[in-house]
Amino acid sequence: MLQQTQVATVIPYYEKFMSRFPTLESLAKSEVDEVLALWTGLGYYTRARNLHKCAQQIVNQLAGNWPETPEEIEQLPGIGRSTAGAIHSLTTGKPATILDGNVKRVLCRFYTVEGWPGKPKVHNHLWELADKLTPQKKADHYNQAMMDLGATVCTRRNPACDICPLQSDCKAHEAGEQHSFPNSKPKKAKPVKRACFLIFRAGSKVLLHKRPSSGIWGGLWSLPEAESFEELGSLGTHALKELKQEVLLEEFRHTFSHYHLDIQPKIYELKKQPALVMDEARYEWQDLNNLDQLGLPSPVVKLLTKIRNPL
Repeated sequence: MLQQTQVATVIPYYEKFMSRFPTLESLAKSEVDEVLALWTGLGYYTRARNLHKCAQQIVNQLAGNWPETPEEIEQLPGIGRSTAGAIHSLTTGKPATILDGNVKRVLCRFYTVEGWPGKPKVHNHLWELADKLTPQKKADHYNQAMMDLGATVCTRRNPACDICPLQSDCKAHEAGEQHSFPNSKPKKAKPVKRACFLIFRAGSKVLLHKRPSSGIWGGLWSLPEAESFEELGSLGTHALKELKQEVLLEEFRHTFSHYHLDIQPKIYELKKQPALVMDEARYEWQDLNNLDQLGLPSPVVKLLTKIRNPL
């Protein structure tokens, strides 16, 4: 959960998640929809799907035994080199290198590493520095300290250099350039994409579509996307026959890391639920009062929360 997400945001999700899945076995036996439901709002849903796969792989293929080396841990779904190093060192105390965003920031400032850390050359250089600095003893203490230092002292904005234990040897602080490191990612205008969300509602039920496991919002329940009824095939034909009222809602923007998505919502109030046919197997009527039991993208949650009451 902490990958690409701040601690303060994660804590309530983590507590609820651990309450529901206190053991690896309970997570492995669960349905992915339940995992995604508890993840709704955190974003980066691939993490949730990989966590579920990871639990199943350890329980079903490794007899519940956790891999013993960073290299073996890295073979699990969704676990990269730094995360594998953190898991190994923090659970065993054995040496393993980490390089999360906080550690990158500390190293970039301490050594005034030039260049955006996302560039391969800079990234590799930071790994070399991190490898060189990782101690052979008490690596768990060192790694935890480095992550905490970056998270609480050597912060992205307004670093607390006056209380930093590395202040006297930090090259960026010495030069008064701590705000210049790490170097920023070269700015590039985000492209804008468009989607039309169709909200079919019959009483307290709304029609949802389960997205493919890959791509945007993979595996989550979302709203049908189409510009017209015709694009929905027989589903659209059946819905059109039951149409009672149509309302165009205000368009809004949802921003991802790499692009903006402009969403145009339309509500179609229906007299009754149209029957679903075989070619709409991934569509289901869901109760608006039970949305917290489903994995839904945050903009869909906002939309459906607003229209709970019938028109």
